[in-house]
Amino acid sequence: MPSSSDRQTLDRTTELRHGARDTLPLLLGAAPFGLIFGALAASSPLGIVGALAMSALVFAGSAQFIALSLLASGASGLVVVFTTLVVNLRHLLYSASLQPQVARLPQRWRMLLAFWLTDETYAAVHHRYARDDGAPFKHWYTAGSGAAMYVNWLGWTAAGAWLGQARPVLAQLGLEFALVATFVGIVVPLLRERPSLAVALTSAAVALLARGLPYKLGLLCAALAGVLVGVWRDGRDAARSAPTKRGTP
Repeated sequence: MPSSSDRQTLDRTTELRHGARDTLPLLLGAAPFGLIFGALAASSPLGIVGALAMSALVFAGSAQFIALSLLASGASGLVVVFTTLVVNLRHLLYSASLQPQVARLPQRWRMLLAFWLTDETYAAVHHRYARDDGAPFKHWYTAGSGAAMYVNWLGWTAAGAWLGQARPVLAQLGLEFALVATFVGIVVPLLRERPSLAVALTSAAVALLARGLPYKLGLLCAALAGVLVGVWRDGRDAARSAPTKRGTP
């Protein structure tokens, strides 16, 4: 019979493996995005080393593309930092959603999982935490998903940097459509109830109307609008489902 320690090790390994496994379809969607970034960054003043360093230390695809375009246009460092901060503010919503699940973890774990938190990993982890099976090592599942995305992003950045130097046409193939398809695949399965659909439609409408705002503020406006609609719908549905207390002793 395996000891308690052996069973815990097996449970951790299983969660880690399943987190990486469940993220595999999303890795394919991020691959063309990493290729394009590597190709563009390698041909910019960043060079291959700078491209790899940015992917390793920043690990935020959309923010890296925006930073690259701002640097190419001669924007100041303050503008680059502020704009990428605005773009990544959506991670505050992800973190708030996962906070009850990771609050008991040591700080080193929370810092690691926060760094590895991406749109794709959040989608996978959200489904895992939604299963109330009492498993004590779900954070290992999160680590498996995050590590898989991190290694995948670094690998495709390196491949894009090398291929981009050899074949500059790579950046003009329109491979970025794969990322759009990936996000559609992430969002659509979550739209199972009317509140979720209302949030998605509101955010999409606001993002479209505010797309001309500077520093990608339209994304922030869309996120805030979606949050407000979600809170309003949840409050209204809770009030409707609450049993009336009129006439009760």
